[in-house]
Amino acid sequence: MKELIEFIATKLVDHPEQIEVTLQEDDENIAIELRVAQEDLGKVIGKQGRTARAMRAVLSASLIGGSKRSRLEIVE
Repeated sequence: MKELIEFIATKLVDHPEQIEVTLQEDDENIAIELRVAQEDLGKVIGKQGRTARAMRAVLSASLIGGSKRSRLEIVE
């Protein structure tokens, strides 16, 4: 999952070398934190959050059949 988010973000941004993805997992949840360069933040979020929402949907779809919930946080 970490690699999936990193791959998608790499295709969206101008500075892929500044992408950081961290994964925190417990019994019920998977939290993924995506950090990008300040000038790439708008590209990752998209108009009205559509790109971020699509990334969250892809992440949720990759967990079908599992009992865990996913959460994607995009931070500066």
